[in-house]
Amino acid sequence: MSSGTAIHIEHLRVQLGKAVILPDVSIEIPEGEIIGLLGPSGAGKTTLVKAIMGMNESSGGSITVFGRRIPSIAAISGIGYMAQSDALYEDLSAMDNILFFGSLFKVRGAQATERASRLLNFVGLGSDAGKAVRDFSSGMKRRLSLAIALMHSPKLLILDEPTVGIDPLLRKRFWDKFAELKGEGCTILVTTHVMDEARHCDKILLMRDGALIANGTPAEILAATGTQNMEDAFLFYCGDVKEAM
Repeated sequence: MSSGTAIHIEHLRVQLGKAVILPDVSIEIPEGEIIGLLGPSGAGKTTLVKAIMGMNESSGGSITVFGRRIPSIAAISGIGYMAQSDALYEDLSAMDNILFFGSLFKVRGAQATERASRLLNFVGLGSDAGKAVRDFSSGMKRRLSLAIALMHSPKLLILDEPTVGIDPLLRKRFWDKFAELKGEGCTILVTTHVMDEARHCDKILLMRDGALIANGTPAEILAATGTQNMEDAFLFYCGDVKEAM
């Protein structure tokens, strides 16, 4: 495994109860790229990212993050994670929320206040820093969740369906932010079922029924399938060639 690898997964198997969600997944994700994990709801995307975070126990195979085998506190400390659902304290202000979560990663004092202010401005919430989160719109909560995930300056950012339920303008702003973070050296793994978002990614992993069905750049996947968009490419790999063409 090269020093340029952010995530290395070999023959990962995840079983929840009697259900095998991920039967055999192998992936290598390089540093400094935006990787899109695309697939419909129920494909296993969230199960996979939770396994990378050490939140889902594997029943086979291995996961390493920057050379450290998961589960590892040292590895997790270098990951920023934004879940599908916003886990925020509604009665606290945006600033208090971000400072609290920063303290969990030992970001405290003047450094924490400076970084929190910068990140709230970064996600367009600088003027709302003192407002209670209960008064935030769903889009504002998503932006705050992104700021919290960045509070400890992670080398790896894992975003699980970050654009669900937000309007097209805010979706564009999110992807602009992701590109900016990539420019600063951050590796980003983002899950989505919005196939059109593939165009923003350096590489795409298409997933269905707990298995990876394609891996490559958006251009490579479209060329390999002879299709014009990622939705049709997905249908092609699923065997629905007539519907895709």
